[in-house]
Amino acid sequence: MYNMSKWYSYQAPNYPSAITEPEANSGQLVNTLLNGIIKKASTVDFYQRLADMARNQEDRQQLMRMMEDEKRHWWELTNVYTSLTDTHPVYQVESIPFLSYRDGLNRGYELELADYEQFRLCSMQAQHSIVYEILVNTCRDEWEHARTLSELGAVEATRMISKDYGPTPYVVNIDEATVMNDTFRTAIWTGEHLQVTLMSINPGEDIGLEIHPNLDQFLRLEEGEGVVRMGDRQDNLTFEKEVKQDFAIMIPAGTWHNLINTGNGPIKLYSIYAPTQHPKGTVHITKADAIAAEEGHRDC
Repeated sequence: MYNMSKWYSYQAPNYPSAITEPEANSGQLVNTLLNGIIKKASTVDFYQRLADMARNQEDRQQLMRMMEDEKRHWWELTNVYTSLTDTHPVYQVESIPFLSYRDGLNRGYELELADYEQFRLCSMQAQHSIVYEILVNTCRDEWEHARTLSELGAVEATRMISKDYGPTPYVVNIDEATVMNDTFRTAIWTGEHLQVTLMSINPGEDIGLEIHPNLDQFLRLEEGEGVVRMGDRQDNLTFEKEVKQDFAIMIPAGTWHNLINTGNGPIKLYSIYAPTQHPKGTVHITKADAIAAEEGHRDC
């Protein structure tokens, strides 16, 4: 059971006698309100977690404002439900999953559009002016939230590091750049003897079993956890270690190796190759893109 008073102290107006008897007997309306309450409770939690990952204070403030909107609608719907049923709603808060800040923005956009359509249809069926007003205002905010999330997502996409600055002198906050990266692989500096790439490995995925005969490799995890395996043959990976944030991995040339994500969030890491491994300017959005590029390279 979920007790809202444990989270927030916001109090919306009560409607003890505002709902007429015909509406109070509408089981469909009660179910609609309960579903809306569950959605609002989940999106309040969602926006709080997403705001904690925001890239800057301005983005965080926008997400927190949307959270306050959701909180207000949550309580308004709850008060109407209580007025209709003379009981408090009982439900579980569903945690909305997302893998990264950019994934959260996309996920939120899709949810807000879906909720907009649901509340729009519900408002058209409402028979009481107060219920209608609450649903219309909720619907209006859903549309505005979707627009804001779309704008934040577009800005976030432009932030993605996709320029290879090598071989000219270059300085970067490597921790920040690594955590910001949502691509499977992006080369940010390619020189004559060394290359730096950023990687993001989703839960349950891996880098892929591979070997670099003529180069050494260095990996450092900035977020996430997993298992690294190495050996002298594909079928003889005798070295195995659990790794997590702040761990570094050294891979000698000619060693088969793989890194598997065993955690609940993405592994964010940067990799240093000496000498270089990938073409200058390499960007692989997904692991499938990386596999396709490697197969195309072999075919050349």
